[in-house]
Amino acid sequence: MSSHEIIIEKLLEQRDLNLNLLKHLDFELIMDPTEEEIQYVKNLQTITIAELKKIEQEISFLSSKNQKIP
Repeated sequence: MSSHEIIIEKLLEQRDLNLNLLKHLDFELIMDPTEEEIQYVKNLQTITIAELKKIEQEISFLSSKNQKIP
C-alpha cells in the first residue's frame, strides 16, 4: 500500500467521522434546543461542512496524483 493510499484511507475515516457528527448535530436540532444551542449547533455544522470540503478536495487531489504514479 502506497503512502498516498494510506493517507487517503485516513482522510476517508475522518470524512466518515465528520458525516457522523453532522447527523448528531441534526438530531440535536430536533431535541427542542434553546436559541443559544441552535446557534452553537449551526456554527459547528458550518465548521464541519467546511472541513468536509477540505477533506474531499485532498482525497480528490491524492487520488488523481495516485493514478498518475505507475
